[in-house]
Amino acid sequence: MAHVKGETQAMTVAGLNLIKQALSIYDSELKLVVANARFREMFSIPKGLMQPGATFADTIAFLIENGEYGPIAEAEKAAFIQDRVERALAFEPHYFERKRADGRWISVEGSPLPQGGWVAVYTDITSTKRQEALLRARSEELSDQVLQYAEELSATNREMESTVNTLEEVKRQLTESEARMRLTAEMMPAHIAHVGPDWIYTYSNRRLSAVIPGRPSDIVGMRAEEALGESAFRAIRPHLEAAFRGKASVFEFNEHPSTRRIRVAFTPDDSEGAARGVYVLSMDITEETQTRVALQQTRRREIAAQMTSGLAHDFSNLLTIILGTQRKLQKMGLPEEAQSLIEATLGAARRGGTLLDNLANVTGPRVPKLAATDMAGFLSDLETLARPTVDKKVALIIENNIPDGALMVDPAMLQDSLVNLLLNAAHACGAGGTILLIAELVQNTWVQFTVRDTGPGFSDEALSRALDPFFTTKGADGSGLGLAMVYDMTKLVGGDIKIGNAVNGGQVILRLPLRRAVQDATPGLALLVEDNPDLRGLIRDMLTDMKHTVIEAASVDEARVLLDQVPEIKLVLSDISLEGEATGVDLIREVGRERVPTYLMTSLPQSHTLYIEGAARAPVLPKPFTAKQLDQFLHPK
Repeated sequence: MAHVKGETQAMTVAGLNLIKQALSIYDSELKLVVANARFREMFSIPKGLMQPGATFADTIAFLIENGEYGPIAEAEKAAFIQDRVERALAFEPHYFERKRADGRWISVEGSPLPQGGWVAVYTDITSTKRQEALLRARSEELSDQVLQYAEELSATNREMESTVNTLEEVKRQLTESEARMRLTAEMMPAHIAHVGPDWIYTYSNRRLSAVIPGRPSDIVGMRAEEALGESAFRAIRPHLEAAFRGKASVFEFNEHPSTRRIRVAFTPDDSEGAARGVYVLSMDITEETQTRVALQQTRRREIAAQMTSGLAHDFSNLLTIILGTQRKLQKMGLPEEAQSLIEATLGAARRGGTLLDNLANVTGPRVPKLAATDMAGFLSDLETLARPTVDKKVALIIENNIPDGALMVDPAMLQDSLVNLLLNAAHACGAGGTILLIAELVQNTWVQFTVRDTGPGFSDEALSRALDPFFTTKGADGSGLGLAMVYDMTKLVGGDIKIGNAVNGGQVILRLPLRRAVQDATPGLALLVEDNPDLRGLIRDMLTDMKHTVIEAASVDEARVLLDQVPEIKLVLSDISLEGEATGVDLIREVGRERVPTYLMTSLPQSHTLYIEGAARAPVLPKPFTAKQLDQFLHPK
């Protein structure tokens, strides 16, 4: 702030130096605020009295010593200074002309400032005075009245010139203020606009495209429907019509082409008693909404964990007893009818064990294990796994539109999620229908899996509650944990899931962040980031034994410098916990696996937040590990 203030002061002085008149501004305590170069030149003011804070009394004392006011007796100097100070403290506007000791004439105009203090302008009018004297000498035949009128007109012109200069300065300040306000509005992370009664934009801060991607920025003069597009306009139209009738509103809507969540505030513009339009404030709250929904889901799961954690241990013991007892009964040679009952009991007990595992996945953390995965082979294995579970009368179609090249995903989590979705789709189709799974890349940002079925689609209740734990539409056959698990696993790796209805049935869209695998077994330059010197030396030796050349860093800051200055780095191996505030997870987030293959190592437990967050972005190797384990980790066969 001091730097900005200094630049502003310098710019102000530079502007004042362009004025031909001498100018000084004193505050309410008669201390100098600013004076231009012309003021110093006109009165030969020393440098010390030109500095902000110099007192008015010291300046008057200097002018007396410099002969500005003619000869003044030593005994009268103090009274003269006091008189000038008292007149200045009155802060009254004044204008007068006086002759200086060197024979030149100046005009002095003083104006008080609203916050106290005053500004004085000094103009050299010697030339004007000489012209007046010449006019008086050559116009003896003119009447005294005409001569007086000419002098008054000349003085009035000088006053008008001073007023014009003041108005020009005010105009300049207003222009600068307007420019600053416009720049501030255009830098805000929201769209601010005004729509006239004819539904045409009269003002915009050019931020519409930041809120709704793909829409134009320069929309002044455009109709609202044209600027917003059909989807957004249809959502806001009822609220805008109400705003034109004088009703303010704040609401949210989903802009479907961009999948953004947008909050809009309409304020009627009725400042003159009549509707002149509507002020509009809109902002992208997609991340805020996702955070809010995730928090709600987390709280639901916390409640579920509290409900089940106390029962899970005892329930597991009971299942163990049941399974052991039934196996003893199997060995007793009981009748065939009893054997069928034993098998039914065993099946129910196994299902109970599966349910316990599902509860653990919902209520406890599950750590992602990212691995380079060929999507063509993955989908082929998925089809082999899922097809036997689908009725023969239900067609299963898998379309793979993902280009060749391995992607970094957790194959186990992804397989579990997609199998859950396919089983739900198969249940929706019943005895016949079609299930379509489409795999594709979206905007070079997401890996998207869309599962559609030709069943009856989701009910309104299912659309709002399908991701809640224990909600099911399958009655006694469903646990209500399948989609909740899919949601948790997807969010764990930074993805998203959307449930809706297609034209002919239900549809679930699962999106994961696109992370391309970079696999190059060729030894090269490796960046090792580890803050423990002894451990860093040990791991360095392991890497050099693998034919890697190693450079080292003890913190994220050091690693950033090396990554910026050494483009030849082919591999980054970083501990999660490092000296300083930044962590290895922060480093991996900045680097990005598409730029340099990145790997994490840690001694943190798998339940630790940083471990889970890091595992969602890069492979993680737990400590301690051997050279062989590190080699297999960095160079999987």
